[in-house]
Amino acid sequence: MRDEAYDRIRQAIVDGTLPSGASLRDGDLADQLGLSKAPVREALRRLAEEGLVDSKPQSYTRVSDVMSRDVLDAREIVRVLHEFAVRQAVPKCRPDDLAAMRAANDRFAAAIEAGDAAAAVKADDDLHDIPVRLAGNAAVAATLDRYTPLLRRLEHARFSSALAWNSVERHTRLIDALEKRDTDEAVSVISTIWTDLLEDR
Repeated sequence: MRDEAYDRIRQAIVDGTLPSGASLRDGDLADQLGLSKAPVREALRRLAEEGLVDSKPQSYTRVSDVMSRDVLDAREIVRVLHEFAVRQAVPKCRPDDLAAMRAANDRFAAAIEAGDAAAAVKADDDLHDIPVRLAGNAAVAATLDRYTPLLRRLEHARFSSALAWNSVERHTRLIDALEKRDTDEAVSVISTIWTDLLEDR
């Protein structure tokens, strides 16, 4: 029940159902989710630790600002780790890996065309997970799992706008660079992808 409460509240924050600044009352959320207060309180505590919720005892519990310090810090960590993963992946990338990335980018483009931001985020994850897997570094993968959720709201906003088509083009450039084993270009493109998650807003 704790995991269910956590997953459902986090998803509502990420997709904007619960917007920045929204007050989070454990009783109200428990009623909406059909759960008791205890798992909801635990979920809110975890989300506060992750930076998606701001909480001050006896004062407020609310959805954190999209552009909080935690988000800016997470973007830097995520960018650097993806650069590392891509650098490690270049010599390991096989034709089937490249084909899987191209297929994910096709799904990403189709989701953008359909206005389905959630499907776009999933396809984007599938694409970027391939270099991370090829890097073979468990610490990198775990750290990305920890910090990437902080950026989901930015991704949802971006993938719901015309700016998403820039991401389709950058994905293509990244895959082409991996295919050519051009490490410098691949790292430059992946850096731009994560930097522009904020800069293009």
